[in-house]
Parts: sequence; structure tokens; C-alpha cells
Amino acid sequence: QVQLVESGGGLVQAGESLRLSCAASGRTFSSGSTYSMAWFRQSPGKEREFVAGFHRSPSNTAYADSVKGRFTVSRDNAKNTVYLQMNGQKPEDTAIYYCAASSTLITSTMRRGSAYAYWGQGTQVTVSS
Repeated sequence: QVQLVESGGGLVQAGESLRLSCAASGRTFSSGSTYSMAWFRQSPGKEREFVAGFHRSPSNTAYADSVKGRFTVSRDNAKNTVYLQMNGQKPEDTAIYYCAASSTLITSTMRRGSAYAYWGQGTQVTVSS
């Protein structure tokens, strides 16, 4: 099993930055570098959407068009932690952000929530205008 714990959410003003962290643990995560990781978000009344992620390696990343150029996903293998740096935030970025992990997905399914077996509990991000 893999456990994911997000942190770093909060209330910021438009234009400000925030960094989310996702700490991974569990026996099967000992070789964390083979996992694909992603961030999703969900706003009230909206479906969960893909934000950013990488397939096994941060050199193979994908971003939603709405965050491209503003958000950056990265990982620290030594800490088993994935980060989402969010710059230039907008009110429409307000959502609960979830971290997800998978050891089996393929590149073409990276943006699909159903491709991820492990999820964190989520962290709230609120951006005021």
C-alpha cells in the first residue's frame, strides 16, 4: 500500500504563490522513482480535473493548459515527496488539490484520474481576488 499526505494549502491573494507538498510512504513505495505522480483538483460543482504530473520521471511531465507556465511539478526522491509550485495564482485556481500515484499507468492515461490507484486526502487552496 501507498499512503499520500498533502500539505501546504491555504488562502492567498490573486498573483501570489503557494507550494503544495505530497509526502508518500508505504512498503510498496520504497522504489518511488518508478511511480507516476500527479496533482488533480476539484472545485464545488465541478468534476475533478488533471492539473500536472509526470510519468515516472520529472523529465516526462504534463500540465493542464490552464496552469501551463504558472505551475511546476517536481519531486525529491530522497524525501519521497512531490511538489506543486503554483505561481501567479488566479481565483479560478480555488479548489481542493489531490495528490495521486500509480505504478502501472502509461503515458497516454496520465491525465485520467481512473489511472491512479492511490490518492491523498486533499488540501484546500483558496485564491481571493
